[in-house]
Amino acid sequence: MALFSGRDSSDGDADAESSSPWESPGFVASAIIVGAVVVCAIVWLVVSGGGDDSGAQPSASPSLVEPTEQPTEPTEPPATPGQPTAKPTPPPLNSGTGGCKNKNPDQRVPRVAPPAVSWQFETDMLVPLQAAGGPASTDANGLRHCFAHSPTGAVLAAMVTLGQIRNPDLTEAVLQERIVPGPGRTRALTAARTSPTPRNSEAETAQFVGFKVVDYLPNRAIVSIAVQIGNTKVAALPVTLMWTDGDWRVVLQADGSFNGEVAPDVLQSLEGYVRFGGA
Repeated sequence: MALFSGRDSSDGDADAESSSPWESPGFVASAIIVGAVVVCAIVWLVVSGGGDDSGAQPSASPSLVEPTEQPTEPTEPPATPGQPTAKPTPPPLNSGTGGCKNKNPDQRVPRVAPPAVSWQFETDMLVPLQAAGGPASTDANGLRHCFAHSPTGAVLAAMVTLGQIRNPDLTEAVLQERIVPGPGRTRALTAARTSPTPRNSEAETAQFVGFKVVDYLPNRAIVSIAVQIGNTKVAALPVTLMWTDGDWRVVLQADGSFNGEVAPDVLQSLEGYVRFGGA
């Protein structure tokens, strides 16, 4: 059982010793649940000794290339770990008018990168903050919430939630507060409490690089989040969100994963995605 299921429809053989968790049998078998902090779409949180999936097949090793698309609309200069971004000014930790408190958010599905976004580090991953779209509230422990009831708000909620769930100080709080109640959340919480997230990881670094709004309804959104792994590999993670209790919250599948039976995508380029990232 894992927060990110590695089931893949490919019948190709993969090298069991591959350096990428996307290509390893271990990723297919146990993938992301709280046990070892990894990054974004590769493996968010891996539970050592996770559930067995003997019928799953490892994905084939694709030839991965660096995306060639240029951002349609840049958000701000790139950032590197340890160097805070200078522009634009980060939104306040708590706002009375932004995010879920925005009375008239833009309902258009974003076709370019959201403007006026500040990127800040959550551990070693940059997450987006926008005054209009959210998050508009941050609690005393640093948990961010309150996103605009709009497609852009759903995108920001997906990225921020994925960034914060891999912070060992926030993992359980994210599962409690930012995940829709249900069997998946219960299973993930049990795993998190059994195998607390360690602080160190030898996984490749990763950063958000883009998104695609797959489907949007006022009470539900499906967003595919693209992540660059290392220098060249790009992978996409489907995230389902529901508008509940006045905010966007992520839905886990019954097995405790983000994606259930949906195979992860290894991207050759960002075609079809809005390029959006802070590094």
